[in-house]
Formats: sequence, structure tokens, C-alpha cells
Amino acid sequence: MADPAAQKVLAWTLMSAPSTTELVAAALQGDRAAWNAIVDRYQRLVWSVVRGYRLGDASSADVAQTVWLRLVENLDRIREPERLPSWLCATAKNEALRTLRSRQRVVPTDFEYDIPDPTAHQFDESLIQDERMIRLAGAFAEISGDCQHLLRLLATDPPLDYDAIAELIGRPKGSIGPTRARCIARLHRIMEGSGDLDTDRPGQTFLGGAQ
Repeated sequence: MADPAAQKVLAWTLMSAPSTTELVAAALQGDRAAWNAIVDRYQRLVWSVVRGYRLGDASSADVAQTVWLRLVENLDRIREPERLPSWLCATAKNEALRTLRSRQRVVPTDFEYDIPDPTAHQFDESLIQDERMIRLAGAFAEISGDCQHLLRLLATDPPLDYDAIAELIGRPKGSIGPTRARCIARLHRIMEGSGDLDTDRPGQTFLGGAQ
């Protein structure tokens, strides 16, 4: 016999894009399946922000768990549920910084390639879909840490709006598009120099102009 709790999670998943407001309202009423649906929807987003601070595998998992604990503690205080992605990103940033301060370490934003990351597949699919991934990763490592951080935020799933990104990186919203274009242009130049850029290949469109 099927597990009733699992059936409820599946029901939420199969609904035609239930809104975050609907999920939050149900979770506040004790609907465990709605809570699980919130986690399923935004766990990649939380993880992608946390990983930008290069905490290491175990510490990143601890910070991500703390973010969800903070949401449990504050779910009834969130007045605009549709802004939950921004709240999660800000909380993830604050918890990551708290962990870094406790270690008295400088905050880096380098992209890590040697530790399994649930956002890595999405990142790879967004940028490139064949054996050139390693060379692209090398080119990505050559752009600045700020560019790496911005491009990763722009590639999150679900996507962040520019208001949330501006808050996370501490820059005006209007600067995001031009900065993104400069970062991608730099990546273009590196790829062109290595002979790996091929605009006819699938996945290359991410490297094009600003949205």
C-alpha cells in the first residue's frame, strides 16, 4: 500500500505549478507534504548560494540545514511568500558569513570543481554539454571571483530576479546587466584564445548577450 505522506508530496509536485504562497499557507497549517515541496523547489537555490562561499562539503551541508531551520522558525513571519527565494538567499548568505567569521577566514567566491555539488549538473548543462566542460571550467576559473559569483547566481534554479541578486552582491540593480555582459565577454575572450569557442554548439547561448 502506498505511503499517504508520499502520495501527498507527489500530489503537490504534480499540481500545475502551485504558488509559493499556496505552499507556505499549507505548510503553516501543518501540511508536511507542502513543506517538502518548498524544500524540493528551493534546495538547489540555497545550495548554490552557500557553495559560493567555498565552505567545504560538510560545512556547506550544515549551513544549508541551518537555513531550513531558520525558515521553520520564521515561516509565520514571512509576509510576502512570493519573496521567499530572496529571503532564503539572504539567509544562506548570512549563515555562510557567520560560519566564515567563526573560522576567521576571508570570504572567497571561487567556484569549486573537485567537490560534488547538486548545482554542478545544472551549471554544466547551462554552459556546455560535451567533453569541453573541463576546458570551460578552466576558463571560468580565470575570470574574477565576483564574475564567478554573479554568473552562478544568474544560473540558479529556480531563477533569482535582479532585485534579489542586487541585494546578495551589494550592487545596484542597474549594474547587473552590464556587469554580466562584461563577465561573459571576458569568458568569450578566454575561450576564443583557447580555440574552444563554437557558437554553433548547443549550450553556447548562455555565453551570449545580456538577457
